[in-house]
Amino acid sequence: MRIEVWSDVVCPFCYIGKRRLEAALKEFEQADQVEIDIQFKSFELDPNAPVNSNQTTNEKLAEKYGKTLDEAKEMTANMTQQAAAEGLDFDFDRTIPTNTFDAHRLFQRASEKGIGNKVSEHLFHAYFEAGKHVGDRSILKEIALEAGLSEEDVKAAFTDEKYATAVRSDEQEAGQIGVQGVPFFVFNRKFAISGAQPKEVFLQGLQKAYEEEKQAPAFESIGGKDTEVCTDEGCDI
Repeated sequence: MRIEVWSDVVCPFCYIGKRRLEAALKEFEQADQVEIDIQFKSFELDPNAPVNSNQTTNEKLAEKYGKTLDEAKEMTANMTQQAAAEGLDFDFDRTIPTNTFDAHRLFQRASEKGIGNKVSEHLFHAYFEAGKHVGDRSILKEIALEAGLSEEDVKAAFTDEKYATAVRSDEQEAGQIGVQGVPFFVFNRKFAISGAQPKEVFLQGLQKAYEEEKQAPAFESIGGKDTEVCTDEGCDI
């Protein structure tokens, strides 16, 4: 079963949704009967965001939604409570608004090396819980090394254009399948869950994908029994 997840490292619901999916997987009764491949994909909420901002997260929210600063703080306090219910310790007083393109480039390199999910987790933690500047390349390097990447990997992520292209490709793909916001979860390219839905919704998605995969053949055979084919035993002559 393949689960694709479009998300951004500065999206609070993406981190919460990730935890709820993980919780659902722990309760999914058929988990030992199917190989589950989770693939995170890049999505920038604000591609034009500056790397260095002179605003706090609460100030940006107040400006974006036409709220007072106190109202914005109430919004983040509510988000913090939701995160706490999933075992996350958000600290919006320390989060540093930034551009996430380089973080996504680093993630793409990590995915190529087989540790994309691990680096994604480190990036989420760094931004929401540790108050680190995930737009700063020196900080991204620290995060990458802690997660298991090498200095060579970090250099490649920021200099090789194929990783920038990979970010854009994920975003274009999101547009093609109708992703309007993140997190966005796609099960076997047949079922989708938009947003950080409750754990029970993810369980429903897992069950539906499992049942569909189990019942439906990979291909519908047309033409009856195999004839005029070649196998490792020879050709049907």
